Amino acid sequence: MLGPSMVRTFGIVNVTGDSFSDGGRYLEPAAAIAHGERLLADGADVLDLGAESTHPDAEDVSVDEELRRLRPVVTALVARGASISIDTCKPAVMREVVTMGIDWLNDVHGFRSDAALGAAARAPARVRFVVMFSRSRGPRADRPELGVDGLLAELQAFAAERTATFAAVGIAAERLVLDPGMGFFLGAAPGPSLHVLKHLPVLVGLGLPVLVSVSRKSFLGALTGQPVGARGAGTLAAELWAARAGAAWIRTHDVRALRDGIAVERGIAAAP
Repeated sequence: MLGPSMVRTFGIVNVTGDSFSDGGRYLEPAAAIAHGERLLADGADVLDLGAESTHPDAEDVSVDEELRRLRPVVTALVARGASISIDTCKPAVMREVVTMGIDWLNDVHGFRSDAALGAAARAPARVRFVVMFSRSRGPRADRPELGVDGLLAELQAFAAERTATFAAVGIAAERLVLDPGMGFFLGAAPGPSLHVLKHLPVLVGLGLPVLVSVSRKSFLGALTGQPVGARGAGTLAAELWAARAGAAWIRTHDVRALRDGIAVERGIAAAP
């Protein structure tokens, strides 16, 4: 296991009007760029930019609008030397952004469409891929009414199938990161997300680096009774659990809190 001292971070930049936690705050390019710079100052290793929300009640965003939102933000942050991930499920968006100096593509559908896989195959060799598992089959999370039975087996099969499929188009496993999905992508109730976190070492043992994205999500609200804006403590607890369980990457809204928590755990571990 990597342990908390080795985990790296994706800082979330939502260039959207309706993200569940901060929709509208960073829709304007200047606000999104400034937020990205703050996350970098707080220690983010990668900035994950998304211009379309994927929560169950999100609005549809056209390819043209998604690119309009992304272009100035990507251009500015790449020019500042940031490592950029683009969170999108649209192949047309993927094809353009990989020409702009980004380092990652992050698809909540796991690049399961032929067009998305084709866009990935044509990306420069430096680009890596966050391949997310989801039980949802619509364009966004759809609150599947499913429990924990068979969930780990589904994830194991997904990781094996995606690795083989990417290899068939010339993308080595070293360029892949597995995101097991969380919240509404796994189920309407907290159980599936908690089950995956508890058994995360099983997924880490599959061989792909694992990225965990639990920040401010609904299952934390269900456990704590807290609204979105007050889920910081619950988020940090889940993230530190994931780090101890071997997650290589954590995708978070609050990079500073996570970095501070990891620093404390590292200090305790090193104490005589």
